[in-house]
Amino acid sequence: MDRIAELKATVKGKLLEGEPMSEHTSYGIGGPAWAYITPKDKHDLGNILRFATEWDIQVYFVGSGSNLLVADKGFNGIVITLGKSFTRLEIYQNHVHAETGVMLGRMVKECINRNLSGLESMIGVPGTLGGALIMNAGAYGGEISNCLQKVEVMTPSGELKEYATSEIDFSYRHSTFKEDEIIISADFEMQEATSEVIQEKRSLASQGRKDNQPLRFRSAGSVFKNPKPDLAAGYLIDQAGLKGTRRGDAEISVKHANFFINHGSAKASDIAKLIRIARKEVKEKFDILLELEIKTLGFEKDVFTP
Repeated sequence: MDRIAELKATVKGKLLEGEPMSEHTSYGIGGPAWAYITPKDKHDLGNILRFATEWDIQVYFVGSGSNLLVADKGFNGIVITLGKSFTRLEIYQNHVHAETGVMLGRMVKECINRNLSGLESMIGVPGTLGGALIMNAGAYGGEISNCLQKVEVMTPSGELKEYATSEIDFSYRHSTFKEDEIIISADFEMQEATSEVIQEKRSLASQGRKDNQPLRFRSAGSVFKNPKPDLAAGYLIDQAGLKGTRRGDAEISVKHANFFINHGSAKASDIAKLIRIARKEVKEKFDILLELEIKTLGFEKDVFTP
């Protein structure tokens, strides 16, 4: 029995062989994954991870693919998504327990509906809770880690572990979760607030996105991290005169220079070219090397080096 046949015999959930990652990213870009798997449950996930460890197969975890650029050649490994199976969300008083396949937008809305404050500035932020935790997602002054109490993860051997917030270091768009462990669920302690206060914060965040982001086009959100709290990557790219720069069907947005958009048939190589151009021009003009905020998968080393 070959490896893919043995893997299919192992998986209880859904396995797609040679699945185009363009079907699973907000960019609509990306070649095939060797195997794209939605595990049925924790037991199934543990078996998949043990299989990958035994066969030394690379594993990559994705949520909704809203912050991901996948290479045109794809990924010769297992892509695991929890977005359709690990979606339990429970709210009791001001305590929230959520599995990490839950869409962040759903969790934010449910908290707002119960007058629970802490996440309302993230209304409209795409992606799953798992991806938001890894990236320490934030917007308009709030970060997902601010309300976090603990997380449950699974190791490559299928073992379940818990981490308190104090055991994870969070900073701007960064966390110290181990790359080979997958976050299963998280617990949050929210603050009760009046609906007026919550709605005001929500409206400010929502309007800010409509005013400043090219929401009509396919993108992966901000491509680069801001170098400093008071120095935006988009400002630097704009000042380098790069708004509207195109390669193929990819463009540095004229509305927000830190959004690189797909006009319909852009390739990963087109986005990669724009990334190199932006990094090169900003480095030459400001002596700042921009750091990627989006996640990348399947690329050769140094492909994004200017």
